[in-house]
Amino acid sequence: MNTRLVAARVLSRVLQDGQSLTAALDNAFLAVESGKDRAFIQALCYGVCRQYHRLDYILSQLLDKPLKDADVKALALVGLYQLKYMRVKPHAAVSETVLAARKKPWAKSLINAVLRTYLREQEGLEHKADKFQVAALSHPDWLIKQIERDWPEQALNIFLENNLQPPMVLRVNLAKVSREHYLQLLTGQGIEAETISFCPSAIRLDKPVPVDMLPGFADGLVSVQDTAAQLAAGLLDAQPGQRVLDVCAAPGGKAAHILESQPQLKELVAVDIDESRMQRVGENCQRLKLQATLVVGDAANPSGWWDGKRFDRILLDAPCSALGVIRRHPDIKLLRRAEDIQQLQALQQTILKAVWPLLAPGGLMVYATCSILKQENELQVKAFLAEHSDAVELPINAGWGAAGACGRQILTGESAMDGFYYARISKQ
Repeated sequence: MNTRLVAARVLSRVLQDGQSLTAALDNAFLAVESGKDRAFIQALCYGVCRQYHRLDYILSQLLDKPLKDADVKALALVGLYQLKYMRVKPHAAVSETVLAARKKPWAKSLINAVLRTYLREQEGLEHKADKFQVAALSHPDWLIKQIERDWPEQALNIFLENNLQPPMVLRVNLAKVSREHYLQLLTGQGIEAETISFCPSAIRLDKPVPVDMLPGFADGLVSVQDTAAQLAAGLLDAQPGQRVLDVCAAPGGKAAHILESQPQLKELVAVDIDESRMQRVGENCQRLKLQATLVVGDAANPSGWWDGKRFDRILLDAPCSALGVIRRHPDIKLLRRAEDIQQLQALQQTILKAVWPLLAPGGLMVYATCSILKQENELQVKAFLAEHSDAVELPINAGWGAAGACGRQILTGESAMDGFYYARISKQ
């Protein structure tokens, strides 16, 4: 098996067919048994997606005309990525990448020429790329403009953070084990980690490890969840005997955390429109031995699934552009389009209005996204408050993020967190 060829085909599915990197990799891995091969393929695919706009620019400088064959283009990008960013020996990177094109003789000579020319002219090509903004930042032009408009002072840092590998963060199930004790279990396994001061359940690992290496993972002692996402349960502040609704709940990390934090709820109802993603919520609850009412339904149309009984707490983790989690899903830079933002904004507005009547008077709703764009976040909440006289924003006083016009925004990389937004809205 040629791992470079597998990686190129995965990338071709993302670039050509618009498939998500996660889905394309999952599909490809069905035929890859070796863990080492899987890790190498994954590193290539994630790396090329992170650096795509830079690599694509450099490739365009090395070609007389654009490559129409998507697989061959992906293979050339895989070759360039190895030469620039990996510790693979240059001769091995060139020969193995050329070998992957063996079924297309014309492509072999082209890729060979491209990679050898890059090695000869690397310094000049990289210097040229540094002067072209899209290549220098490795982000599409529309996204650069959006982020610079919203966060002019922080934009450069956001671009740099988006191109880094994110940390692996664990959520300790405090209903089963203390964080200090779990830290000792990790130390016993030779896994180095540290606690996060402002998030009582979070532990950040020095280096990512496979989940089956985590002590007690199968027994529900711990889950993998970024620190920013772990803040939701504390902000929701669910109390014993309350009824909680988690809207757009899949894959279920926040629902599970709410149940771990408050085992004496009357009921937690988790709703998501996607049946296959809803199965993930069920699997998570099963591993953690948690009870939730799982509903496949459209959050924008509660009449199809709501039983008429109001909720004391609602968590709305709204569908969003996901621009705060680009470092975890670098294919977002390739698949997301500028016109998507307005459509998502309209959907968020629809869902907010649809679920608000489900909240009991005196109840609390937490609105959350993993976006860093103001139009999906503070401007969205501001507009909602203006239209609903019974809605009052509760300030979030915290040692993380920054207060906006409404709610609190975490920018990508702050305290090593993903980009995230939260607002707390009380019903009068």
